[in-house]
Amino acid sequence: MAVNKLGDALASGGTTFASDDDPELVKAAVPFSLKLMESLLAESPRHQGLLFASASGFTQYAYAFVQQDADETEDKDAAAADALRTRARRLYVRARDYGLRGLEVAHRGFGDALSKNPRAAVRVMKNEDVRLLYWTAVSWAAAISVSKDSPEMIAGRSSMEALIDRALELDEAFDQGAIHSFLITYEMARVGGPGDAEARARQHFARALELSQGQQAGPLVSLAEAVCVEKQNKAEFRSLLERALAVNADAVPELRLVNRVMQRRAKWLLSRTEDLFFEAKER
Repeated sequence: MAVNKLGDALASGGTTFASDDDPELVKAAVPFSLKLMESLLAESPRHQGLLFASASGFTQYAYAFVQQDADETEDKDAAAADALRTRARRLYVRARDYGLRGLEVAHRGFGDALSKNPRAAVRVMKNEDVRLLYWTAVSWAAAISVSKDSPEMIAGRSSMEALIDRALELDEAFDQGAIHSFLITYEMARVGGPGDAEARARQHFARALELSQGQQAGPLVSLAEAVCVEKQNKAEFRSLLERALAVNADAVPELRLVNRVMQRRAKWLLSRTEDLFFEAKER
């Protein structure tokens, strides 16, 4: 079918945006691509490539261009920031649902099984499912993070954790350490995890740096924001963010956009240093 061929082309075209050096241009262009993929999914609802691309695309757009805008707007206009976070939540949920649909296409009955016994349900997942496991979990976690007043959303945490933990088990090196990068932040919020949360987060940080060969700003920003702020370690916070800003965003073309997005967040976090730390002296 022509729809499937076009879907294949769109689903494999993410590197064009990933290598762009102009985040604002991408911000303006991505919504059209996402809506085009949705229109194709209406014609071919079981297209695995489109379901994956929609899950990953909506997640990345929501984080880079909606949630970040909300965070930066907070101090100037709290109402506008709340509206942006509400929009981000809707986009994350849309991404999660596309991911769950993709997993259901690959494993019939998975959605029902996940709702009953998440840890048992994910055992059917194989290496080829890791990318969907990852993006479904990340979008779900992001939706939870901006839905602190929604018990229904928070109740999905056990399912989300089962997805990301299974992805880690199957392919811990996925996408140059993407799973470890996510877990730097998530381990600090995980309820009932084994051992010390900071120790777990730092283990993931070390592995993410190793797998990315120091070419990504993301792990540095994640440790600074998730761990250093909570532990009130201002000196390490600044050091990590300065290292993130020193990453050559153009060194690896396919990492150019994500590095620029994370460096934008690093600059914003540095600008808020005095608001985030309350100790009289640096540690």
